[in-house]
Amino acid sequence: MRQTKFHGRYENAGRPCAHPDCAEAGEFRAPGGRRSSFDGPGEYRWLCLEHVRAFNAGYDWFEGMSADEIYAAQSPASGWRTESPAFNPAAGVDGTPRWADFADPLDAIGERAHAMRRAAAGVKHESFSRFTAGEREALTTMGLGPMVDRAEVRKRYSDLVRRYHPDRNGGDRSHEWKLQRVVEAYQLLRRAQAFA
Repeated sequence: MRQTKFHGRYENAGRPCAHPDCAEAGEFRAPGGRRSSFDGPGEYRWLCLEHVRAFNAGYDWFEGMSADEIYAAQSPASGWRTESPAFNPAAGVDGTPRWADFADPLDAIGERAHAMRRAAAGVKHESFSRFTAGEREALTTMGLGPMVDRAEVRKRYSDLVRRYHPDRNGGDRSHEWKLQRVVEAYQLLRRAQAFA
């Protein structure tokens, strides 16, 4: 089966259009009865050009979504929270925070730029070795790198509490589990021997 570039036509002789009253070749793929899910890819139906155009004209991508899901999908920042290796603390030597640690993509980019400036200023390979395993996990939870000091830990804690606490974020209680993890991480880090 060969796909012709740019217009989605799959040239394959002998596959009829799935429309019941059509004898044309089915050269265009459209979603079938079963959609993609955890169980595997969905089924496709093959339609001729006329019937795939009719299908596309009536297709509703938002079918089955709530109003909030539709609003989130239409947001200009939709999908920016997808984690990339550059923002995974375990992937780089600079320990930059993950995308998901930020409510605003520009904050995440700013943190990455800050880490790059530190690296350009001559800060060599930063090491987590001065921290215990639990303290390293706490640093990751708070989105901090290994060259952090006590003041930076306190500032980051304050920022995260403001972001996740329901009294400060308009009563949104969906982040309470993150708040609990941040508080536990801070309680461990504030007593860390690495800062002595």
